[in-house]
Amino acid sequence: MKQVTLDITGMTCAACANRIEKGLSKVKGVAGASVNFTLEQATLDYDPNEVDRSQLEEKVRQLGYDTVNEVADFSISGMTCAACANRIEKGLRNIEGVSSATVNFALESARVEYAPGEVSPVEVEKKVEKLGYGAKVRAEEKEGDHRDEELERQKRKLLFSALLSLPLLWGMVAHFSFTSSIYIPDLVMNPWFQLLLATPVQFYIGKQFYVGAYKALRNKSANMDVLIALGTSAAYLYSGYLTIKWFLEGGIHHEIPSLYFETSAVLITLVIMGKLFESLAKGRTSEAITSLMGLQAKTAVVIRNKEELTISIDDVLVGDVLRIRPGEKVPVDGEVLEGVSSIDESMLTGESLPVEKKPGDMVIGATINRNGVLEVKATKVGKDTALAHIIKVVREAQGSKAPIQRVADVISGVFVPVVVAIALATFFVWFFIITPNQFAEALEKAIAVLVIACPCALGLATPTSIMAGSGRAAELGILFKGGEHLEQTHEVDTVVLDKTGTVTKGEPELTDIIAIDDESHFLRTVGSAEKNSEHPLAEAIVGGIQERGVELEKSSMFEAIPGFGIKAVVATKEVLIGTRRLMEQRGVNAKAGYEEMAVLEEQGKTVMLVAIEGKYAGMVAVADTVKESSRTAIARLQQMGLTVMMITGDNERTAQAIAHQVGIQHVRAEVLPTDKAEEVKKLQSAGKKVAMVGDGINDAPALAVAHTGMAIGTGTDVAMEAADVTLMRGDLTRIADAITMSRKTMINIKQNLGWALGYNTLGIPIAAMGFLAPWVAGAAMALSSVSVVLNALRLQRAKV
Repeated sequence: MKQVTLDITGMTCAACANRIEKGLSKVKGVAGASVNFTLEQATLDYDPNEVDRSQLEEKVRQLGYDTVNEVADFSISGMTCAACANRIEKGLRNIEGVSSATVNFALESARVEYAPGEVSPVEVEKKVEKLGYGAKVRAEEKEGDHRDEELERQKRKLLFSALLSLPLLWGMVAHFSFTSSIYIPDLVMNPWFQLLLATPVQFYIGKQFYVGAYKALRNKSANMDVLIALGTSAAYLYSGYLTIKWFLEGGIHHEIPSLYFETSAVLITLVIMGKLFESLAKGRTSEAITSLMGLQAKTAVVIRNKEELTISIDDVLVGDVLRIRPGEKVPVDGEVLEGVSSIDESMLTGESLPVEKKPGDMVIGATINRNGVLEVKATKVGKDTALAHIIKVVREAQGSKAPIQRVADVISGVFVPVVVAIALATFFVWFFIITPNQFAEALEKAIAVLVIACPCALGLATPTSIMAGSGRAAELGILFKGGEHLEQTHEVDTVVLDKTGTVTKGEPELTDIIAIDDESHFLRTVGSAEKNSEHPLAEAIVGGIQERGVELEKSSMFEAIPGFGIKAVVATKEVLIGTRRLMEQRGVNAKAGYEEMAVLEEQGKTVMLVAIEGKYAGMVAVADTVKESSRTAIARLQQMGLTVMMITGDNERTAQAIAHQVGIQHVRAEVLPTDKAEEVKKLQSAGKKVAMVGDGINDAPALAVAHTGMAIGTGTDVAMEAADVTLMRGDLTRIADAITMSRKTMINIKQNLGWALGYNTLGIPIAAMGFLAPWVAGAAMALSSVSVVLNALRLQRAKV
C-alpha cells in the first residue's frame, strides 16, 4: 500500500469534500480516503498495482473538481535518438508523485508535472542521471497559489455584485409605506433597468452556485449551492416574467408591478460576502511545510580524498565526513568524530541553552554550530533525518480529516428536497383546487414558498458568527486560522503547555550572584572576563551585570575551554569561570560553594563557579525565567475546569522546578520532539480534547495533531503556521480568552441556526397558505438575514 496527497480545487463546502471522499473510496485499489475541506487536500491509501496517481486525479476531475500540481522544465543531455527520449519519459513517469512527463528529443528538454510534497526537481534530475543521461532544471514554473487567486477573484466578484445590487436595494424600499418620504429615482424603479442590473449578478456572479448545484445534483446529493440557486432563480425568473408581462400589457402606460430582482441580487451578494470571509479565515497551514524545509542547510562541506568539497545537501551520502565551521548549520544527522563545540538545538528541541558536543556525540541536521570546528560522520540523510521526520509528522497531521461538519450543509441535504416538494405541492393545490386554472396565482404562491425558504439566514448563520467572533478575538490578540478552529476550540478540556518560550521566556537570564568578598568587584571581574565570549550563557551574564550598572574592563587574555568554561586575565589577575570539573582540573578548592550550587541546580538553574588567582571567589547562576503572567494564566485555566499539563524536552529536575513555580501538577519531561505528538495522541485516545500550546519548531507536530494547536506569537513562524490558533502577544492568559471566545461563538452560532430554521419552519406554511406575497417573503427573508447578522455582531462587544 502507498499513500498519496492530492491538492484539490473547486470545493465550496463540506458536502463537496464528502462527495469526493465517497467517490475516491469507491475506486478499485483505494483502501481509504480522507478529504480535508480546509486544506483542500485528499489523502489516500491505495494499491499501486491496481490504481495509479493519474487515475485518482482523473476520478477527481470526473466528480467535477480539479487537482493542483507544479511544473518544471529540464535541459536533458546525452540523448542520441528518439528512443532515448522515450526511455527517459517512461522512467520519469514511474517516479511516485509525477503526474505526467514529456521529453522533446529535438529541443533536448523535458517538462514534468509533479506533486511538490512528494517529489522534487532534484529527485527528477537524479532519476535521469540513473538512466544514463544528464538533467538540469531549466525553468521551474511554479503554479501560483490557487487559494490566493481564488480570494482575489471572490473580492472582485463581491465588489461588482455590491455595485449592481445597491440600486436594487434602494428601489426595494418603495415597497414599504413608512419609506414614502425617501427619494427614489424613476430609473431605479424601471423594470428593464432592474433586469439589466440583476442579470449579470444572477448569471455571472451567481454562476458558481449553479455549477456547484449541478455537481451536487449530478452526484445525487444537495448542498447550500442548490438552495441558493433555487431561491435566487425563483425570485429572478418570477420578476422576469412580471417584467415581460408588464411590457406586453403596455409598459410605461401601466403601473409597475412589484418585482423581486433585489431579492436574488442581494442574496447572492450576501452569500458571496459570507464565503469570502470564510475563505479569509482559513489559514495558510500548508506553508508550515515550506518553512520547515527552509531550515535545511543548502550545501555541505564534505571531505573526500583528503580534499574539502562544497556539495549540495542532496548529494551527501551516509558515511561522508563533513566539516562544520562556527556559525554554520549542521547539514544532516551525524556523529562527531573530531572537535568540541556547543550546538544551538533550540529550533528542534526547544532548549534555549546550547548543548556541548564532543567526539562520540550525535548532532541533528538544521541545528547551528555556535563555536569550534567539528568533523561529523553522516549517519542519516535525506528523508531519514530528524527534521525530515518532523516534516512528515506535520504533513500527516495536517492532511488528516478535520472533525468538523458544517451544520447548515447537513441540514440543507434534507432541507432542499423537502422545500421543493412543498413548493410543488403548493402550486398544484392552488392551481387545481383553490384557484383553478390560475397559473400566475399558483406560481406566485409556489415562488413565495421558495423565496421564504431561501437559505440566506441559514447560509449566513455560521459565517457571520465566525467573522464577528474571530474579529473580536483578533482585537484580543488571538488569531484563529479558520472558522472550524474557532468552532472546535470550545470542546477543549485539557491544555498541554510547552515549557521553553511558552511558560518561560525562552532566553537565559542572570538570576543569582554569590560573592565571597566585595560583590561589585566580583561582578566587574566576572563581566570583564566573560564579555569576549560568544556563548549565550556568557551573553546572559554580561547583560545582567551591565543592567546592574557595573562598568567592565578590558581583559588582556581570553581562552574558551569547550565543555568546561573560560580562562581570562583581568587587571593582571587570572580568572576561571566554569564547572566543578574546571575547578578540580585547575586545582581550585571550591567545595565551600558546592552546597549552594546544588540548591540552585535543584531550582533548574545553570551555575558557574568563579576563581580569581587560583582561589574560589563565588558563583553566578543563569536560568530561563518564568513569564510574569504564567502562574495567573494557569490558575485561571484550572478555575475554568481545564486540566493543565506541561511537556518539555528539558531534564526532569528543571521541568519540575518550573512546574512548581507556576502551579502545574502534571509534567512530562525529557520528551523528544517527535514524541510530543505521541504524548498528545495518548491523551486523545483517552477521550481528552487536547489544546497544545507551544512556540518552537519542535512543537509543530504536536500542534498539528492536537484537537486545537495554539502557537505563541513570539515563537517561530513554523509553530504559528502549524497551529490552529496564534496567541500574538505571547501571554498565556490568551489561552483562556481563546477558549472563552470559542464558547461564546458556538452559542451565537446555535442561536443563529435556531432562528434561521425557526424562521423557515414558520414561514413556509404561511407562504403556502397564500398569506405572503413574494415581495413580502423577500422582505421577510431579508429581515431574517439582518437579524442573524445583528445577533452575530454582538460578539464584537463580547467580554472575556
